[in-house]
Amino acid sequence: MMQTLFNPMKSKLIFLAILLFTQISCYSQAEAVRGVWLTNVDSDVLTSKEKIVDAVKFLDEIGFNTIFVVVWNKGMTQYKSKIMKEFTGLELDTLLKDFDPLPVLIEEAHKRNMKVIAWFEFGFSSSYKQNGGKILELKPHWKATDVNGNLVSKNGFEWMNGFHPEVQDFIISLIKEVITNYKVDGIQGDDRLPAMPVESGYDDYTVNLYRSEHNGKNPPEDFKDSGWVNWRAGKLNQFMKRIYKEVKSINPDLIVSMAPNIYPWSKEEYLQDWPEWLKTKNVDLICPQLYRYNIKDYEKLLVDIVENQIDKEDLKKFYPGILLKVGSYYASPELIKNKIKLNRRYGINGEVFFFYEGLKKYPDLFKELYKERAKFPELVN
Repeated sequence: MMQTLFNPMKSKLIFLAILLFTQISCYSQAEAVRGVWLTNVDSDVLTSKEKIVDAVKFLDEIGFNTIFVVVWNKGMTQYKSKIMKEFTGLELDTLLKDFDPLPVLIEEAHKRNMKVIAWFEFGFSSSYKQNGGKILELKPHWKATDVNGNLVSKNGFEWMNGFHPEVQDFIISLIKEVITNYKVDGIQGDDRLPAMPVESGYDDYTVNLYRSEHNGKNPPEDFKDSGWVNWRAGKLNQFMKRIYKEVKSINPDLIVSMAPNIYPWSKEEYLQDWPEWLKTKNVDLICPQLYRYNIKDYEKLLVDIVENQIDKEDLKKFYPGILLKVGSYYASPELIKNKIKLNRRYGINGEVFFFYEGLKKYPDLFKELYKERAKFPELVN
């Protein structure tokens, strides 16, 4: 039998090859937000521990890594809130009885290395088709009013006055309550935070504020007057900056995410100038709602955002919102695949789907689309 001689040079080369392979393996995994919105409307996932466990397991199995879970809608919280108990007498949504879904969801998601982002769905909206609900009944001076002095209602949603400092403090207090008491990975607003219908701004507080900055002049009666739109959008930009600062003061590692509507419609109708939020570095993750029912319209929106609305250095923060299900509508498998293909073509490696229940119709599709696992990206500066 021939004696095997030890070759130090050969051993060193083998070691370096193994090291290089290991490094390539570590870094070859895609980085992306593969997210889904988890709601309490048209879904009962949040009503029990068992349903939450099953949902998180399912999401992990089909390749998702981020859950945007509703924590605030219909004037109630989807977590146990001391603030709301003292304010309205309701500690959490009455449908949940005494069950707090948020800690269960966080625990189950974190077991699987998934992120949980607290989604403040209703933002400055106090109710849906309830004439302002309990909040405006208790705080009538918080009402958003139109040029005729009526409570602002748009698409069924009734609004608090997001320009009023007390209303802003209230929303900030809820955000701080969540990120202080629960181990969420971040927070998210949407087309109602920070946002206000363009018809709003005619309450006494906002009118007086405008007068103080315009030599005593009243705001234009035309609520779409460009100067008046810019002034109010600027106030919401200031509040966006405050949200970012308040969150980071508690934990700089938390993600501040927003899911506004498409621009410039978002500014024209809801005073949301979200490209400015990116330019001023007051948002870590932006997920505009590119909710379109055909691929041509989707691509048009996508191209406009990539080429005209977001600086190249901020594209890493952009993960479009895709409509999967609403009411009885389900996007077709072909449309889903084509939207994802377009995203990849334009250098976008992930997306966020509205909403969870739609995924259950296409488990095999998403297992195939997301067969290569994605690591959540480093978004926080």
